[in-house]
Amino acid sequence: MNHLIGTYECKVDTKGRLMLPSALKKQMMSILEEGFVLKRSVFQPCLELYPMKEWESLMNKMNGLNRFNKKNNDFIRKFSAGVKMLEIDGNGRLLIPKDLVGFADIKKEIVLSSAINIIEIWDKNKYEQAISEDGGFADLAETVMGDLQNED
Repeated sequence: MNHLIGTYECKVDTKGRLMLPSALKKQMMSILEEGFVLKRSVFQPCLELYPMKEWESLMNKMNGLNRFNKKNNDFIRKFSAGVKMLEIDGNGRLLIPKDLVGFADIKKEIVLSSAINIIEIWDKNKYEQAISEDGGFADLAETVMGDLQNED
C-alpha cells in the first residue's frame, strides 16, 4: 500500500456512520474490500483506522512479545481494548461503534488525518486544538528527524 496523504473534514451521522471522502477512497481503492481495524489511540483522544494488512503486520510484531512478562500482557490488553473490525457498507460508509465515538468524544464534525499508513479519526475541535498547541514543533522535528541520514 502507498502511504496515505491528506486531511479531510467530514461529518458523522447520529448513528456514527461516516462517508469516506472520495480523494481518500481513491487512495485506498485496492484495500477497501479487505476491511479495517479501528482502535483507540495510545497517545491522543482520537481513533486509528488500520487497513487490515497494516494491522496484521503490527500484530505479527506484537506476537513476538513474551506473554510471561506482566508488562507485555498489560500492554497487549490495553492496546487492544475496544478494537473493532470494520467494513465499508453498501453505501460506502464506515460505522464507528458507540464506545469508540465516546472515547474520541466525536460530535458531528470530524477530521480524517492521514498518518503515513493509517488514518486518524478526530473530533474536529479536538484536532484543531491538538495541532494548534505550541509544543515546540521545531524542536520536536529536530529531535525526531534531525539524526536521519539522507539515503537518496
